[in-house]
Amino acid sequence: MKKLLIIVMLLASVQLGAQDLPHFKKVVKELSSARYQGRGYARDGANKAGKYLEKEFRKAGVDEVTLQPFTIDINTFCGAMEMWADGRKLRPGVDFSMREYSPGVHGEFPVYFIDTLNFNPERIFEDLALPEYADCMVCCDFWFTYRHRDVFSKLQKAGACANAGLLYTWAAPIKFFKAYGEKVVDKPIVWVTPEAIEGARRVKLDVDNEFLKDYGLFNVIANVEGARHDSCYVFTAHYDHLGNLGRKVFYPGANDNASGTAAIVTLAAYYARNRPEYDMYFVAFSGEDANLRGSTFFAEHPVVPLEQVRYLFNIDMIGDDNPVQYCEVSDAGMGRYALFEAVNEELHLFESLNRGALAANSDHYPFAVRGVPCIFLENEEGSAFQYYHTPADNLKTIRWDSYEPVFRLITRFIELY
Repeated sequence: MKKLLIIVMLLASVQLGAQDLPHFKKVVKELSSARYQGRGYARDGANKAGKYLEKEFRKAGVDEVTLQPFTIDINTFCGAMEMWADGRKLRPGVDFSMREYSPGVHGEFPVYFIDTLNFNPERIFEDLALPEYADCMVCCDFWFTYRHRDVFSKLQKAGACANAGLLYTWAAPIKFFKAYGEKVVDKPIVWVTPEAIEGARRVKLDVDNEFLKDYGLFNVIANVEGARHDSCYVFTAHYDHLGNLGRKVFYPGANDNASGTAAIVTLAAYYARNRPEYDMYFVAFSGEDANLRGSTFFAEHPVVPLEQVRYLFNIDMIGDDNPVQYCEVSDAGMGRYALFEAVNEELHLFESLNRGALAANSDHYPFAVRGVPCIFLENEEGSAFQYYHTPADNLKTIRWDSYEPVFRLITRFIELY
């Protein structure tokens, strides 16, 4: 009995020591530092981060690391980024940001507020033809414009109306997105908080953009060989983020997604020390924030046949503290979802797994639609979630609670599958 107890304790200690929280924190801290300027597609931020990860995977002891290059077209904002409302200077990234496909804008403009309670498109176009609203910025709540996008899409086009651009109000903390930045529309579109623009009669803007054509990025692919090569497991996370908003503001992206990237680095180190039965691939994608460009390229040009993937784990934004773990599962992966639930219950990792509808919201999606068994793990709606896609997603707001349970959920699943 004593020998049996010792064996059980040793096995438990091995499992508890498998994850490496200090290593996880070290990688998160590095990737979210000013050195990489938000890991965006200008100032070489994403590519510098990718070269750092190449070195980290090699230090982890993997068998091979390769870089998979691809190109994107992307709009960026690394120059002037200033805005005033009735002479009051607004803060980039806090009071305002830019729609990802906006051109630059320079000048002073009157503000025309949309009357959403008495919405009348004909009256709006009549008003905007008046001299006092020549070259105005049309201001409206974003979600209202989304519901009436047939009208507001006209206001974005040159020649359709005399307005200079649009101001979309969004409740603080204000977000910045890059997903549809592969084009530039005719007129500038600015996100702004309702408080910053309330009652303003005029705004002044000095914003530069730069459209990058065929900008080179790369996925970082690490491999740990197993005893069998007929099938494999794949671990993915995106290491790119939003980059810069002007010359002074950058988005650290500690939770989104330095956390997921750090997790697959520590998983690579674990399997390099504990040789697995099957080959393991660890893929750090770039271009996720530009509409899943890196993962889509990999799915179209896989380094291993997709039909050989036993399961793919996509880890995104696990730097949070919600005791309920959000996930999405592909149709091909649902046959093993009950095993995830059983592992979670066995090890008491999360209060529950909350499975949402499959969506094109992270790098699992290009694989899910190609029939690959996969799961997307994201710890959302915790105390850090409110800061994602803001400059406040940093080491002060990230939470470390979810790393160890996510690590144990994945490794125990593989043990049993």
